[in-house]
Amino acid sequence: MDLAYLWFGIVGFLFIGYFVLDGFDFGVGMALPFLGKDDTDRRVMINTIGPVWDLNETWLIVAGASLFAAFPYWYATLFDGFYLALLLILLALIARGVSFEYRRLGRSDRWKSWFDGMIVVGSAVPALLWGVAFANIIQGVAIDESGTYTGTLFDLLNPYGLLGGLTTLMLFFTHGVQFLALKTDGDLRLRARALAVRSGLVTIVVAAAFLVWTVLQHLDIAHLPVLVGLAAAAAVALIGSWVANRAGAEKAAFGLMAATIALAVASILAALYPNVMPSTTDPAFSLTIENASSSDYTLQVMTWVAVVMMPLVLAYQGFTYWVFRKRVTRASIPVAAH
Repeated sequence: MDLAYLWFGIVGFLFIGYFVLDGFDFGVGMALPFLGKDDTDRRVMINTIGPVWDLNETWLIVAGASLFAAFPYWYATLFDGFYLALLLILLALIARGVSFEYRRLGRSDRWKSWFDGMIVVGSAVPALLWGVAFANIIQGVAIDESGTYTGTLFDLLNPYGLLGGLTTLMLFFTHGVQFLALKTDGDLRLRARALAVRSGLVTIVVAAAFLVWTVLQHLDIAHLPVLVGLAAAAAVALIGSWVANRAGAEKAAFGLMAATIALAVASILAALYPNVMPSTTDPAFSLTIENASSSDYTLQVMTWVAVVMMPLVLAYQGFTYWVFRKRVTRASIPVAAH
């Protein structure tokens, strides 16, 4: 197998891992005003992701580094055309991370409310903009013969792009609420499960519209059955997640939502293949897996590093989740944090 195609799959796997793991972090942050009746509730919610949120974000760092090394031309065009959107994502992630650390340092309600708001915004902005970005990559952007993006940020805010953003926003929100139902107890757990039922219905409608629109845009591709199959599997998993949540099967609901996000990203990769950045200016200007990749030697070195390091990273992350597998309760919140 050509190593460029292998690394297209590896980069896709890393982004899948990032969206599945940091996705429920975003959802928990966005759910603060909906489920946090008091400061203790909000502390419980934040503590469910406290030990893992920064570990989850490392998937983005590794994905970005792998993209830079394996597909430098794709990386350059992506950051050229999506610079402002990616900058907003970065600023939102910084604000969210700072808020997790600084919220507990103050005792006044105003102090905590300020950082709670930053957590909400810092979670919602990336959840929306990641969908906008990937939706635009799927349908193609204005790239000239030198690989330079010739459009503007507002060109990215088209109906299909915004629908993609709304889809990831709702997927991550529901994913996060399901995680809270899985990791909390008592009244908060019941309210999280009920909210997941309501948000899940909205997510099904929005995601179905986006998946259908995506398939209709790619009816002419040779591997259409693969795209349709992945999209259909994502839809089945999403509906199954909603049914499981309604039945109170929290682990199944969370697992099926993770599968939904993974299959949705896989369908995006299938819609792109063999392109990585289609050009709407002229198909000849499109970046493909082959013309955007690094040299064979670079990819060979990267492959050996990945073979050694990736199992270790996965094992460490699995161990971390195992250690912090128990539910977070109101009783576990120190009195000083009230």
